[in-house]
Amino acid sequence: MPFHERLKRIYVELEKVIACYEPGAMAVEDLFISRNIRSALKLGHARGVAILAGLNADLPIAEYSPLEVKKALVGYGRAHKTQVQEMVRTLLCLGELPESNTADALAVAICHLHCCQGIGKLTHGSGR
Repeated sequence: MPFHERLKRIYVELEKVIACYEPGAMAVEDLFISRNIRSALKLGHARGVAILAGLNADLPIAEYSPLEVKKALVGYGRAHKTQVQEMVRTLLCLGELPESNTADALAVAICHLHCCQGIGKLTHGSGR
């Protein structure tokens, strides 16, 4: 699938998830410095499309650096991916370690909840 079609699919699928679950906010990870510029640019495009889906749904967007996410979960900003996966598994009482990308996404959500000191601040008074 051409890259622009993959971007469209990301947007459309996120619209569906947002419509189905009606979240009160969106949390995303800031871009990190990558050695592969082409990969970093593609990631930036995908991240922009994801943020646009959230903005079009009138969701507040929170951004966290990888350091902030790791510090919120593990207590150490330079933690290894396996430490983040293990903490996500522990906090969410999962039977097994989540896949690396899944753990990263869940870690950003947990970081956001931690930074907002609970779900109540995410609801905008709408009951969502």
